[in-house]
Amino acid sequence: MDDKTSLYPRNISPSLTDALADTPVVCLLGPRQVGKTTLVQTDLPDRTYLTFDDISILTAAKQDPVGFIAALPDQVTLDEIQRVPELLPAIKSSVDKNRQAGRFLLTGSANLLLLPQVSESLAGRVEVIYLHPLSESEKQRGKDCLLSDLIEGKIVQQISSEQGVIASLPEAIVSGGYPEPITRNNARARRWYRQYLNAIIQRDVKDIAAIKDENELLRLIEIVAYRTGSLLNLTSLSNDLDIVRETVEKYLLILERLFLVRRLPAWHRNQSKRLVKSAKIHIVDSGLASALNRLNVDDWNSHNTEFGALLESFVVQQFICQAGWFDYDLHFSHYRDKDQIEVDLVIEQDRDVWGVEIKRAATIQAKDGAGLKRLSNQAGKCFKGGILLYSGNNCFSLGENLYAVPMDWLWK
Repeated sequence: MDDKTSLYPRNISPSLTDALADTPVVCLLGPRQVGKTTLVQTDLPDRTYLTFDDISILTAAKQDPVGFIAALPDQVTLDEIQRVPELLPAIKSSVDKNRQAGRFLLTGSANLLLLPQVSESLAGRVEVIYLHPLSESEKQRGKDCLLSDLIEGKIVQQISSEQGVIASLPEAIVSGGYPEPITRNNARARRWYRQYLNAIIQRDVKDIAAIKDENELLRLIEIVAYRTGSLLNLTSLSNDLDIVRETVEKYLLILERLFLVRRLPAWHRNQSKRLVKSAKIHIVDSGLASALNRLNVDDWNSHNTEFGALLESFVVQQFICQAGWFDYDLHFSHYRDKDQIEVDLVIEQDRDVWGVEIKRAATIQAKDGAGLKRLSNQAGKCFKGGILLYSGNNCFSLGENLYAVPMDWLWK
C-alpha cells in the first residue's frame, strides 16, 4: 500500500480501536487501494500482520485452515481475507472457545457480508467497519461534519460576502477519493483507474465469483458510470450490453461486492412498497466515474450534463462515508413519486427522516425546494429536516427545518 495514504487522516480510526476493545473479530472492509493496510499497520503496529497476497501464507491457510488458525498468535491481522473463505469456519470455532476481544482483525477488498457462507460463519461474532475512499473532508482535513450537523439540528443561516461558484467543487468530484491518483494529472489518473479496474477484474473477481467473460464485466461498469445517479433498469442494461438480464444482475452483484457500485433503494413510508420501487445506481467513487466518462475539471464550465449525475454520486458517497464516523445507525435511500418529484438522498434513523437535495447551480429558485417539501409531507411528524446542497456560498432558510447549504460545507 502506498505511503501517500498516511498523509490523510482517516476519521474511522477511533471506531476501529473501539471495536477491537470489546469484540473478538473485527472486519475492516473497503475497496482495494483505499488504505486499509496502511491504516492497520500505522494505527496498530503491535499486532502480528499477515497478508494473503503472500502466496506462501495463502497456500498454508488453504491447505490446513484449522491448523493455520491454531498456530496464530493471540492478536493477529489477516489482510485480504476474501481470498481464503475457508478460514472463516476455523475462526468461528476458535472464537467460540476463546472470545477474548481483539483476537482477529480481518481486512477485505470484497464485501464479505454479501457472501452467504461468510455471513453465516461470522454472525454474532464480528463487528464490521467500512473504510471508504477518502472523503473530501479527510482530503481537506475538515474539522466539521455536515451529516452530524444535519442529524443534530445544528444548521443555521449564514450569509457570506463571497459570491459565485465554489471553485474547488469540480476538482473534488474529478479527483475522487483513491489516494494514489489524487496527485496525478488527468491523463495519468485515467491510466491508473484503467489499470486498477483491469487488476480487479482479472484477479479479485476470481476470489468471489466465476464469470465467463471479463470484458462483459468491464463494459457493464463503463455503462453504469455513464448512468450513475439514474434509476436502475436491468432490462435496458441487458439490451445495451446484449447479455441476458440474469447475467447483468450477477455482474452488478459482483461490482457491489467489490465496492465499485452502489444500489440506493427507493424510500416510501410504507415499508412493503419499497420493494417494488426502482433503486438508483451509483458509482461509489466520483474519480473513477469521471475517468470512465473521460471528464476533467474544464468540462464543468462547459455545462456538461454528465457532471450533474456525477455530483449526485459524489454527494451520496460523502454522506455515507461520514455516517461511518458516528454511531448513528443510519439508512440511506432516495425518493421519487408518480409526479417525478425527487429527493436525491433520504436519511433515516429509526423512524426519523431527513432529506438531501443536490443542485449543481450557484443560485436557488423557489421551486428547487419542492422535493424536500413533498418528502416532508410524506414523512409527516417523522420528518426532522432537509438541506438543498448547491454550489453557491450562502446558507439560508427554505422553510421550516429546510435550508439551502453551500456544497463545500461537506468538507469545511
